[in-house]
Amino acid sequence: MSTATTASIDSIEPPARSPFVSWLAVISVMLGIFSIVTTEILPIGLLTSIGSSFTISDGMAGLMMTMPGFLAAISAPLVTVVTGRVDRRLMLGAFILLLALANFLAAVALSYWLVLACRVMVGITIGGFWSIGAGLAGRLVPAKSVGRATAIIFSAVPLGSVLGVPLGTFIGDVAGWRAAFLVMGALTLAVFVLLILVVPPLPAEEPTRLRVLTGMLKSINTPYALVITFLVVLAHFGAYTYVTPFLEQVTHVGAGVITVFLLIYGSAGIAGNFLGGSAVVRYPRATFATAAAMIAGATLLLPLLGGGRIGAVALLTLWGVAYGAVPVCSQTWFAKACPDSPEASSVLFTASFQFTISMGALAGGVVVDRSSPSMVMALAGTAAVLTVVAVGLHYARRITWPDPAHQP
Repeated sequence: MSTATTASIDSIEPPARSPFVSWLAVISVMLGIFSIVTTEILPIGLLTSIGSSFTISDGMAGLMMTMPGFLAAISAPLVTVVTGRVDRRLMLGAFILLLALANFLAAVALSYWLVLACRVMVGITIGGFWSIGAGLAGRLVPAKSVGRATAIIFSAVPLGSVLGVPLGTFIGDVAGWRAAFLVMGALTLAVFVLLILVVPPLPAEEPTRLRVLTGMLKSINTPYALVITFLVVLAHFGAYTYVTPFLEQVTHVGAGVITVFLLIYGSAGIAGNFLGGSAVVRYPRATFATAAAMIAGATLLLPLLGGGRIGAVALLTLWGVAYGAVPVCSQTWFAKACPDSPEASSVLFTASFQFTISMGALAGGVVVDRSSPSMVMALAGTAAVLTVVAVGLHYARRITWPDPAHQP
């Protein structure tokens, strides 16, 4: 997502600091996002084992994905507005501590409802940390290095899929799903220590107001960004949340093979992230439409070709490349819709993205309990096709974005 957030660069040059410490600060923010992303989607690889532990269905277990997204959508604007004058370093540390607590509590939860309560805490962390951390690169390194710093920070998104979920799944297979959350809690505490040591004090600058967020809706591009993001994220998480049951029931592979498959998917996501980031600035519509079309193709074909391992791996690879480009495409559309309010764009992006994650997981859970994982894939593919249609409508109406020259 390197190019998607260049608009969110603060105009104030950071104070002179050791380059080594400055880049450690960037890495600490990246690791914070990595911890958040990994914790958020960790249940995907552990869905069946957690469900079995509490004797609940796959659809009910999918609420672990619904709760964080829903709470993140609410907390992103609220936390940003309420804490607008608080030092951003303190807020980052507080959110990471909350994430560590959520992981530790989930590891010892005696009931599924306590697990869901922990996921509420995860959602609050997502909304707050993302909204604050997304635009910090310009306050951590000199202006000439902001692009590279932003790329490093947002590389945490695909890395969460590449390393986090497969590693969590592996730990769950070896030592149980509780151990996976315990390890995440320990990692998150380590990230907290690094954040406090290397991130400088970051006094609040111009706080984001609710009127700025509501004012973004006056631009015709913002509703398009909301609709397109809703459709493509609904397609992805409606299906990906239940990819483990699909691989178990349709592809007929065991836990160890699923871990390998998810690793391949995540590796493809890294490639998609950087490919999408390179293309979306020059071709925002074509890049977004291509990513959505690839997700549509992968999910629609999985019920047909996913019964064999080769077909499943090939389609998961295609899916991974496609989804790797989605966050950068969505963030870019929001940034281009309101170039003069970068933090507000980041908040709206976070809120809409996370809300749709929760809706996708919830809708997929209803379908998988009443039908099958294959039906979930088919419906997700339909939503992805509608995304392509929506992008095409934006092009057909010859809608333009505000002049990029006005971006900060």
